[in-house]
Amino acid sequence: MAKNGGILSTVLDGVKRLAKPGVTTFQLDKFAEDSIRRAGAVPAFKGYRGYKGTLCTSINSEVVHGIPSHKRALAEGDILSLDIGLKKEGLFSDMAVTIPIGTVSDEILEFLKVSEESLVEAIAKARPGNRLGDVSYAVQRHAEEHGFSVVRDYVGHGVGYALHEEPVVPNFGKFGTGPRLESGMVLAIEPMVNMGGYEVRTLDDGWTVVTVDGSLSAHFEHSVAITDDGPRVLTRLPGKEIKGDDASA
Repeated sequence: MAKNGGILSTVLDGVKRLAKPGVTTFQLDKFAEDSIRRAGAVPAFKGYRGYKGTLCTSINSEVVHGIPSHKRALAEGDILSLDIGLKKEGLFSDMAVTIPIGTVSDEILEFLKVSEESLVEAIAKARPGNRLGDVSYAVQRHAEEHGFSVVRDYVGHGVGYALHEEPVVPNFGKFGTGPRLESGMVLAIEPMVNMGGYEVRTLDDGWTVVTVDGSLSAHFEHSVAITDDGPRVLTRLPGKEIKGDDASA
């Protein structure tokens, strides 16, 4: 899974570099699919429950599951959430990131920073003997301390031989509750953080989830292995360290 995660993070890094004003979300999707297939892997999302894309491309108030389109071009000042997964040799990897397009305000940059930090805080709790609620609480505490909210309707999950496995990993909860974490588990931890309220709704396309109040939303995700040596982030660029990740690359 670490090898697969290295491939996936490299593909996502390429997508991020391509994401500029004027580029369509379809162009990003095609780049991602071509890159995954060149690596001998299969896009995990394409065909999943009828989904047509390789990426989920969610812009501004879109929380998750935004569908790539020829008609959707990125604009200066947007924020773009990119969710991506692949399957290779029977194992899945899943990750997400939210990036600014061009120049955005300091307020939005702080929002993105806090949202990503909530993932880092959660990863640090992914240790044998801790409770699942410790991971969930870490996300909620950090986001809410900074005046933001966490989405309740969509959650993280286990990942491995299937894209979505048990356990469910909420981004809210109580410290010291839930099942014990054990070495060998792999969790897709994925904070979805809103600048406004946590309420969301699904658009008529049946996929795209947006904030009810129209506020911006950010989404960050890593596939994280729980090991006796601490959490190991599997979806990272080869050689890149991530705070909270104790294992070597």
